[in-house]
Amino acid sequence: QVQLVESGGGLVQAGGSLRLSCAASGIIFSINGMGWYRQAPGKQRELVAFITSGGSTNYADSVKDRFTISRDNAKNTVYLQMGSLKPEDTAVYYCNVRARNDYWGQGTQVTVSS
Repeated sequence: QVQLVESGGGLVQAGGSLRLSCAASGIIFSINGMGWYRQAPGKQRELVAFITSGGSTNYADSVKDRFTISRDNAKNTVYLQMGSLKPEDTAVYYCNVRARNDYWGQGTQVTVSS
């Protein structure tokens, strides 16, 4: 049974930092990449950051230079270090794992107050 366990969301003031984690288990095929998406109320889900098994990264323009994605391949865990947070970063953040199939976490709320 595939499980993606997310942690690290919460409430933070503008300018603050948070670190999200997502640990994947039960995936028997090779993981090609892991990443984070987010969805704010009334908006579509959007890519935040993604990292391939080889370490290549991709970021949304809105988070470049503020967020850093990393992964521990041995633990099948992906992290998102978020800094200089803004109210517009408020959203539910979803972990995504790409193997033979696409897998999604349950989402973790990030709220940035002004």
